[in-house]
Amino acid sequence: MKKIATWTVLALATTLAGCAGAANSNRSLESVHQPVVRNDIYQFDVAAAGGDLAPSEQGRLQGWLDAMNVRYGDRIAIEDPSAYGSSGAKETIREMVERRGLLLSGDVPVTTGAVAPGYVRVIVTRASASVPSCPNWSSRSAINVNNATSANYGCATNSNLAAMVADPNDLIKGTSERDNDPTTATRAIKTYRDKPPTGAGDLRGQATSNSGGSQ
Repeated sequence: MKKIATWTVLALATTLAGCAGAANSNRSLESVHQPVVRNDIYQFDVAAAGGDLAPSEQGRLQGWLDAMNVRYGDRIAIEDPSAYGSSGAKETIREMVERRGLLLSGDVPVTTGAVAPGYVRVIVTRASASVPSCPNWSSRSAINVNNATSANYGCATNSNLAAMVADPNDLIKGTSERDNDPTTATRAIKTYRDKPPTGAGDLRGQATSNSGGSQ
């Protein structure tokens, strides 16, 4: 398995942070501390003999996915360099991914090294977000001749946003409208409402049992 690290920085962060001393001269209500999104790319090659995955290879891939703890927000893609395509292997991998509640991505990122003949490459792209240089207490002085906001202004809000967002890449380009499925959006609420309350059961039977025990 190989890991490739790439960085994607919000445009606003590079624009404001590029000025020396921007934190001490920012007179606007826009924080100079913006989330920085990092994408880590992990790759794993499995043998696709005859265009399909043998049980042993499925076990290897299953173990790798377990070790990676793939979760919502991860993007999983398949790189298949064979001329005719390993349709059976791709379908097997798709089923393994879907059992984890995820979907395969059609966007295949650039990876290191060539895929050996007879192999397919499974790629996991994992995004994380953080706000560097926070907290920043460099402007503790009560003298503020520039009438600027505090050097720490925006650190708490943007750090919490970076920590809570499910898919950090949404901080860069947002989510496309086609992904706004009302069924998906209300699934958690429906599950909460349909689940029986804790301790729910035959309360009448419990009362009878308690009464008999006391006698």
